[in-house]
Amino acid sequence: MREIKTACITQTLCFSNHDGETTEYAKKAIVQECEKYKAQLEKSGTEYRILSEKTNEDGYIVIEIKKQYNTSPVGDYLN
Repeated sequence: MREIKTACITQTLCFSNHDGETTEYAKKAIVQECEKYKAQLEKSGTEYRILSEKTNEDGYIVIEIKKQYNTSPVGDYLN
């Protein structure tokens, strides 16, 4: 029998708008979407660690994150 002892997933997420707008309003919407994603992680109880977060000149936000995979224990992955 196979059993998962610990598991995490590393993702690179790019928060952007769909139409390529770079107005201040569009940039604020991108920031709000990113904050909403982080709040959802907290609300769901998903364990995670943000490895890097960069905001590009066009307002796009790129996050590299290591997070809990499904409901598996994370072990030492997030240390």
